[in-house]
Amino acid sequence: MVFVRHALPGERVVAEITEETSRFLRADAVEILAPSPDRVEAPCPFAGPGRCGGCDWQHASLPAQRRLKSAVVAEQFQRLAGIERDVAVEELPGTPDGLGWRTRVQFAARPDGVVGLRRHRSHEIEPIDACLIAQPEIEKAGVEHRNWRGASGVEVIASSSGERAVVITPRPRRTVAVPDLDAAAAVLVDEGRGRTRAVKGSGVLHERVGDRTFQVTGSGFWQVHPEAAATLLDAVLTFADVKPGQWALDLYCGVGLFAAGLAEAVGPDGAVFGIESEQAAVRDARRNLRDLPQATVERGRVEDALDRFEIERADLVVVDPPRAGLGRDVVHRVADLRAARIVYVSCDPATLARDVAWFGEHGYTLSDLRAFDAFPMTHHVECVALLVAA
Repeated sequence: MVFVRHALPGERVVAEITEETSRFLRADAVEILAPSPDRVEAPCPFAGPGRCGGCDWQHASLPAQRRLKSAVVAEQFQRLAGIERDVAVEELPGTPDGLGWRTRVQFAARPDGVVGLRRHRSHEIEPIDACLIAQPEIEKAGVEHRNWRGASGVEVIASSSGERAVVITPRPRRTVAVPDLDAAAAVLVDEGRGRTRAVKGSGVLHERVGDRTFQVTGSGFWQVHPEAAATLLDAVLTFADVKPGQWALDLYCGVGLFAAGLAEAVGPDGAVFGIESEQAAVRDARRNLRDLPQATVERGRVEDALDRFEIERADLVVVDPPRAGLGRDVVHRVADLRAARIVYVSCDPATLARDVAWFGEHGYTLSDLRAFDAFPMTHHVECVALLVAA
């Protein structure tokens, strides 16, 4: 089997092998002999074989990208869960050309201080002068045009409230002389283990969703598409069908986006319990939920926190795990709660489908599934699944 990047279904190409394993080959399409009708010229000069590894689908039209993502989601559910399910990947508002959406960009830095983006499956860095999928507020900082000697990485963040932050990851035993930027920004240093130190400004950003404002410290997790948080919150609450007075869990709750919506829905007679492993995110979540006394957030790994906090039941569970998914042990523990509904948010359809199959062993069925094009120009897709107890 050969996996060929930069090609589209039905095309005839010249492919150059880039990696060989005992089970498959990886290759790049270096010459297009018979192009697909869906092929377009990549808008970014740094996209293509051997170049930046961030945008792998710039050569496909946006409708074609969404069709391909739909096919990937369907294939993963059929192969890993034995479920035949067609899903249309939905476009998010605000980015009709698929560009200028990314609100968080992580640049890598070479030893000489030049920054860029990593090449596909490589530690090599492709220097760039602009990232076309980055939000304009990111590019206004001018990070790509400065020298960052002593740094291994530089992350630039632009919040929906107009704030900007730069998070520097220094090389071991090195200091970074922070250059002047083209636009105002807080500057933080990543000290490892989830800790950052502000060297200019507070580094606390604010994200607006509906009528609520969420505090996010430094490079803490937040959706990178400006419309993703609101869209996913709406999808989660629709699937959850929350009733006043219910008892809900929000696992991997981050800074409390879903917990806030759930808490408003269950009302003062209900309760929401969130679990999050990152200390800074827990602090942010508690601040973000301070007007909702029915919501509680505790720090811990979901793998053991459910037992540590003696949680034995729930009416509803929302999970938003990392790309690796829940895994069999967490699936088993969540299923034991016997919630009527489980809403699963995932950025990886493969691990989602795998976990859905394991939930099936506990009597849960896939009731509904939505997918969102939260990462245009890339193969990534965000899914929200509804599992119901038999």
